[in-house]
Amino acid sequence: MFKTVLFPVDHSREAREAADKVINIVKTYQSRLILVSVVEVASEGQEPFHPEMTSSERVTQLLEEAKSIFTQEGITAETMQKEGHPAFTICDLADEIEADLIVIGCRGTGLTNEGATDSISNRIINLSPCPILVVP
Repeated sequence: MFKTVLFPVDHSREAREAADKVINIVKTYQSRLILVSVVEVASEGQEPFHPEMTSSERVTQLLEEAKSIFTQEGITAETMQKEGHPAFTICDLADEIEADLIVIGCRGTGLTNEGATDSISNRIINLSPCPILVVP
C-alpha cells in the first residue's frame, strides 16, 4: 500500500514524535523510506520559517541523526537534502519520487488565523500529490 514513504525532518519535537509512526508504517508495509530536509531560502524581505534550517551543515547533521534513529530500528533510510521553500520543495520531491505517503509532524501553528498561511504542514496538505499523515 505504501511503497515509498517520504518523511520530512526538522529540529522540532513533533518531527521526532512522528518518527515513531514512520517506523511502524515502514515496518508494516516494508516501505522504501526517504528522509528529506530542506535548507530554507527565504524570499527577499521575508524571515525564514525556521532559522535553524538555513545552515546546510546543520541540515546535513540533522539528516544523519535522523537516519541513525531508523538504522537502530533495522530500517534502511535514504537521505536527501534540498534547498528552497520547505512546503513547495517537499511536495515537488514527493511528486518526483512518486511517494505513496508523506508523514509530517505538526506544530499546530496552522490552527490560528495568523498561522494558517504560515504553516508548512498546512501548505503541504494543500499542495501534496499524495496522501499525508499529520502527526500532532
